Amino acid sequence: MSASIKDVALRAGVSVKTVSNVINDFPFVSEATRAKVRAALDELDYRPNLSARLLRGGRTGVVALAVPEIASPYFAELAAQFVQQAKGHGWTLLIDETQGAKDNERVVLDGIKSHLVDGLIVSPLALTAKEVDQRRDRTPLVLLGERLVHAPVDHVTIDNVAGAQAATDHLVARGRTRIAAIGSQPHVSGGTAALRLRGYRASLRAAKIRYDASLVVPAKSYHRPDGYAAMNVLLDLPHPPDAVFCFNDLLAIGALRALHERGRSVPGDVAVIGFDGIEEGEFHTPTLSTIRPEKGEIARLALAMLERRITEGPATSPQEAYAPFQLVVRQSTGDTLSG
Repeated sequence: MSASIKDVALRAGVSVKTVSNVINDFPFVSEATRAKVRAALDELDYRPNLSARLLRGGRTGVVALAVPEIASPYFAELAAQFVQQAKGHGWTLLIDETQGAKDNERVVLDGIKSHLVDGLIVSPLALTAKEVDQRRDRTPLVLLGERLVHAPVDHVTIDNVAGAQAATDHLVARGRTRIAAIGSQPHVSGGTAALRLRGYRASLRAAKIRYDASLVVPAKSYHRPDGYAAMNVLLDLPHPPDAVFCFNDLLAIGALRALHERGRSVPGDVAVIGFDGIEEGEFHTPTLSTIRPEKGEIARLALAMLERRITEGPATSPQEAYAPFQLVVRQSTGDTLSG
C-alpha cells in the first residue's frame, strides 16, 4: 500500500500539518524541518491523493484530451503539441481514445473521470450539440473540429471549406480539368467530409469546371486502404481523372500506392494532394502536397480557452476560434523539390 501523509509525519518526527505545509510549499517552515520532511517523502515514495486535494477546494493540475484515434498520425501529432504546450500552463495531460463512438464520447463528457481532471478537450465525431448541452458534468470543456460548431461551449477548428477549396484551386492552377475527390461520406450529416466536399465543389464552380458525381468516391474511414480502393475505382472509369483531392493524407498515400501499382506517373498522369500535413507525407515518394493545419496553434488556442474557462467559470460566453492552415506544395502535384 502507498504511504499516507501520517506515515510521512511519523518518519520525519513532525505533525501532519507540517508535512502538508511542505508538500504545498507554504512558508514558515524551517529549512531543517523541510529537509527532514522531504527526505521522508522520498524514502516512503509518497504520492499525494489528487481526489482528496480536489475535495479540499484545490485543483489537480491535470487536464484530459480525448481524440477519436490515437494511431492516426494527425491526432498523434496534434496530441504531441498538446502535451508540450500543456506544460507551459503547469498541467499534466491525460490522453483518451473514443474511437469516434457515441457511447465512448458520452462517457468522457458525462464526467466519469471528472474528479481527476480540471478540464477536458474533446474532438467528437458522433455526439450532437444537444447532447453536449445536456451533459451531466460541468467540468470545463473545449471542443475541437467541425462536428459540433454550434454547440454552446468553447470551440477550436479550422476552415475546412477554405482549405479544401485551396487544395482544389491548386490542382486547377496546375492545368487539371478532371479533378476527382476521395473521402465523401454521403450518409454522415455535417462534419469534415461535408465541409471539404463543399470546398471542392466551390473551387470547381469558380473555375467553371462541371461537377461530375462519378469523380467523387466515398470513404467509410480515412485510412490508407480506403484511399487505395477508391483510387482503383477512379482508374477503372472510362475517363479517369487527371488529378485527385483526397480528404486526408492517409487517403492520399493509399491513392499513391494504387497509382504506382497501375503504372500511372505522379504527377504526370495524375496529380495528388491531401489534407492534414502529417510528417509521413514529407518522406513519401513522391513527396505529398497537402493542406497543413497549424496543429501547434490549435493546441495553443484550445489550452488558452480551457485556462480561461477553469479560471473564470461558466459565466463567460463561449468562444470560437479558427486556426490557420498552409498549402504545402510538393512533388505529387508538380513541385520538383519536397517542401
